[in-house]
Amino acid sequence: MRRKVKALRSMLLESEKAAAAEEVFSRLETTAAFMLADRILMYHSLPDELSTRRFLDKWHSKKRFYLPRVNGVNLDILPYDESRLELGAFHIEEPTGNEVVDPEDIELIVVPGVAYDRKGNRLGRGKGFYDRLLQTTKATKIGVGYEFQMFDSIPVEPHDVKMDMVITQNTTIVIKH
Repeated sequence: MRRKVKALRSMLLESEKAAAAEEVFSRLETTAAFMLADRILMYHSLPDELSTRRFLDKWHSKKRFYLPRVNGVNLDILPYDESRLELGAFHIEEPTGNEVVDPEDIELIVVPGVAYDRKGNRLGRGKGFYDRLLQTTKATKIGVGYEFQMFDSIPVEPHDVKMDMVITQNTTIVIKH
């Protein structure tokens, strides 16, 4: 499944990536979870993920954004400040500083993934960073991805944390737990 999605991502044109990101994040903006949240954990996108850059630029003065930073096998949460980013683990731009935030203070988490299913299950890159983080918070969890990342079902492990919603450029799925 990971290989299939990786291959499909690699075939996308830059214009297709930009259009998909624009549509997904436009859909996110219309959700009650986003409208009501003030403290939002985003991700800083890798080249094969939906780009978060325009969305962060658009909203950073109106919402309090946070980004994850790899700390061993866990993710720390730090305030987003475009001027205080550096390349960290896995060549992802991460926030610098010591202002680590408790995951319980976050209201909404926008979660990248490799694949999702209609029951809210998420397949990540396989290291478990997000699963460990998501187990420590009651924040609304919204998975985002391309439409081809949606599957009828994906393999689930006992430690996997379900999404509350999954958004692609064509679909918004609200999961009833």
